[in-house]
Amino acid sequence: MKIFYQSMGVARQGTEGAYAQSLRDTLDKAAEPGTTVTVAGLGQGKAIADQYRYLEMLDNAEICDNGLKAEREGYDAFLIGNMLDPALPELREVLNIPVLGLCEASAHLACLMGAKFSVITVNERFNPKIGENIARAGLSGRLASIERMTVERGAVLDRAFVDPETRRMLVAQFTEATLRAADKGAEVVIPGGGIVMANLLQAGVHEIERIPVLNGVIALLKLGEAAARIRALTGGFTSRRLTYAPPTGKLLADIRDSYGAHVFPGAV
Repeated sequence: MKIFYQSMGVARQGTEGAYAQSLRDTLDKAAEPGTTVTVAGLGQGKAIADQYRYLEMLDNAEICDNGLKAEREGYDAFLIGNMLDPALPELREVLNIPVLGLCEASAHLACLMGAKFSVITVNERFNPKIGENIARAGLSGRLASIERMTVERGAVLDRAFVDPETRRMLVAQFTEATLRAADKGAEVVIPGGGIVMANLLQAGVHEIERIPVLNGVIALLKLGEAAARIRALTGGFTSRRLTYAPPTGKLLADIRDSYGAHVFPGAV
């Protein structure tokens, strides 16, 4: 099985950065025997501030191109490793292979682990979009809260990989936010970003006061493997009724005349 993992943090920090190495290690350990995972970022100057919707829109075009390329190259699933789930509905509409996003996958799995969950972010700019993603998944009623840690993204989170004192500070901040979430009814907490998930995994933090800390990177990969296996067994996965239905017939021909023969692969 071949899985394509689209990362935004890798795009910002490069494939040799601490987060990229931690992500690679996590995916290698979590993958089933026979599963290979390709991790890719975006091009130069992309994924700089994806919490801004205009910049996210610019990044989405490359993410969609990567998805189309992944399907042509025989990948079995396309995973979007970002809590904003960029280009998720667009790729489900155009690809035949399963497309899963970090936020949606984490939220669904959290609902199997507890009655209510909270997301803990590091930047309040993420909060509205994460809330929208959870609402789109139909899980707003299971969301206890979205909490924020009082650390800034970037240098502090990168330093936590190599500096024990910074890592302890990060864990303390996450613990405080988890306890606030618990007061609001959370039974599971989701770190609001892959780099925070990686730091907590490195620190060995999997539970706080009997509340599971869900590692979304692991969840996304395991659900991606399951989706790919279901498609292999049944011949399909993503619904082609209404929301993700591709164009057909004369409209499809006109679209391909304008946009290229590569769009909507497999549609007729």
